[in-house]
Amino acid sequence: MHPQDSAADMPVIDVLGPTGPYRTRRRQQIRSVTGAHVAELSLAPELYVVRAMKALRAATPLSPEHRATALEEAADLFATAEVGGMSPEEYATAVSRVSGLPIGTVRAATRTLAARVGHARRSIHEARPSGAVLDWRDPLTRTGRALWSRRGEVLAVHVPGNHPGTHGFWPEALALGYRVAVRPAAREPYTAHRLVSALRKAGFGREHVAFLPCSHDAAEAIVRSADLAYGGDEVIRRYTDNGNVLALRPGRSKILLTAGVDWREHLDTVVDSIAHNGGTGCVNATAVLVEGDPAPVAAALAERLAALPSLPAQDPKARLPVQRATAAKALERLVLNQAAGCRAWLGGTGFVDELADGSAVLRPAVHQVDAPDAPQVGLEFPFPCVWVAPWSRTEHGVAPLKDTLVLTVLTKDESLVDAVVDEPTISNVYVGDRATHWHRPGLPHDGHLGEFLMRSKTVVYR
Repeated sequence: MHPQDSAADMPVIDVLGPTGPYRTRRRQQIRSVTGAHVAELSLAPELYVVRAMKALRAATPLSPEHRATALEEAADLFATAEVGGMSPEEYATAVSRVSGLPIGTVRAATRTLAARVGHARRSIHEARPSGAVLDWRDPLTRTGRALWSRRGEVLAVHVPGNHPGTHGFWPEALALGYRVAVRPAAREPYTAHRLVSALRKAGFGREHVAFLPCSHDAAEAIVRSADLAYGGDEVIRRYTDNGNVLALRPGRSKILLTAGVDWREHLDTVVDSIAHNGGTGCVNATAVLVEGDPAPVAAALAERLAALPSLPAQDPKARLPVQRATAAKALERLVLNQAAGCRAWLGGTGFVDELADGSAVLRPAVHQVDAPDAPQVGLEFPFPCVWVAPWSRTEHGVAPLKDTLVLTVLTKDESLVDAVVDEPTISNVYVGDRATHWHRPGLPHDGHLGEFLMRSKTVVYR
């Protein structure tokens, strides 16, 4: 970032293309959750985007060893160094101001993202089929061997700006030799800019990874010009039926509390699953299913979540997300409308707590529904909002647990574990006292990204 040459001295985030930083005349204002104009984002024109994508396609990847070293260095730079004109603390403050995430959440996300980037080389090896090799020169190909090879050369990345962690996985594409074009979310472009800047500073060339903020029309050009695309914004969602596009989906993460397990012993884990990171992530639990009476569970959750303080996002003690007051009230109306007919334990008359600066804290909400297949169980909102439902293994079985990113199961019934593990639409299963947001580098998030980026082909070399 560099200061704009104007009396206002407004910071401008530049495009980072194949020829270096590029400041455009057309810009988008970046506003904080208070409504203050805090920076401007250069928007690359469509012609520039098309030329940038051609340059990425023409580039030769770094060697595998060079790529691995550069990713490890970039991870360290992202977490600890001044990059793109910002120190780590300046970066955390900027992200918190515009996203409304508690600053402690941003600091933790910075460390987690860096760990994932530094682990990228090992992650791609953990995703690789055990019977495949990475290089056709491998002696094993002399008798015939599967070769794990790229499905293309250029990846377009359009990830949402709800949390810095959404950028933690796409650097694996660089580890595999892809060239990557990143279109940042206008709401929070700082993470993408910092990560691309760190990657370039660590050794990836300008023609290997690009930061291309742009309009929707130009964003379409990024997707069309790439071999594969990955992300979760509205542009990506238009291509959900395209096999070359991997669209991020809602998490709808859940917790199942079965009979025979004392849920009181696991209340800390349930609350943490709901409220960690301000409840903004796809891995936060948005539904708790209870075998038995759900009312005591809902009451206990409401009591614990009600104790979280309402603070500005930059306060070190903040735990809840903040939005501009007008946006928060619109979300409140939406949630209350969806919750009509439910039993409200917390937030039933509203959950917006306005601050004095034009922003508002999104306080937790807890509602009880009558059945695990109630439509509310599939809803997901960007704050600690949870739906508590009764569940019966004989009456309902696995059906209400489908379409779940992370399912934490507290049970002693191994046949139930068999059933949820075998269900194709449940991406991750945690058995026991494990929060839904738990993860470590190398494990799949919603499958390994490498499963999408790569394919196996037979190679015989004599």
